Amino acid sequence: MQNLIKRNTGPNRHAPGDGKTLAEKLAQNEAMLAAAAEESAARVAAAAAAEAPVKAEPVGAPAAPQAPRPAAVAAATPGAVDPDDTAAIVAAAKAMRDRYAGTPAPAAAVAKTCLIVDDSRVIRKVSSKIAISLGYVPVEAENGEEALARCKKSMPDLVLTDWNMPEMDGIEFVTKLRSIPTPKEPVVVFCTSNGEAKDIHDGIAAGADDYIVKPFDEAALKAKLEKLGRG
Repeated sequence: MQNLIKRNTGPNRHAPGDGKTLAEKLAQNEAMLAAAAEESAARVAAAAAAEAPVKAEPVGAPAAPQAPRPAAVAAATPGAVDPDDTAAIVAAAKAMRDRYAGTPAPAAAVAKTCLIVDDSRVIRKVSSKIAISLGYVPVEAENGEEALARCKKSMPDLVLTDWNMPEMDGIEFVTKLRSIPTPKEPVVVFCTSNGEAKDIHDGIAAGADDYIVKPFDEAALKAKLEKLGRG
């Protein structure tokens, strides 16, 4: 025990702060405590900032006001309309909007159709080319029976029909065609080699609008249609 006391209290053992007065030791302790308190406070503040939720802006909230752009920048924006032209553009847009006010807008143009009735495939193809050159869309039928079925399904604007055909000839076809109720009466032209005066009278009596004797060309058919107001 005496040896232990000597080791702890011997001349070579120095306690911390030896050589300083009591006032100096107290001041040193106070400085250390203040530094530790500041460090702890900084750590607490940093942790609180990291855990704090981000405040979301409400939907539809007005954005913070921004400073207006200079006039020179606005004028340089691509596609910008000169204020002097705006009134003219608005007036033109209103005119287009009110053009058909209270009335239906005009319907889109519908292609005119031409029904070509002939038992000869060659004649049908030649007649189709002529019809196309005159602005018609050709539809073909090889006899009166087929032609009548097509007319019941969709009435054409123009009919070019032969006389002598199997199944149903031209006279019977035209007679039955004229008995179909329709708001759009087609123009019917006999295109046949039967060129006697009696044949022409019979064809017109059956309901045809005109008569052209084979062979015929584009100019002859165009002249007939112009006379009928369908050229």
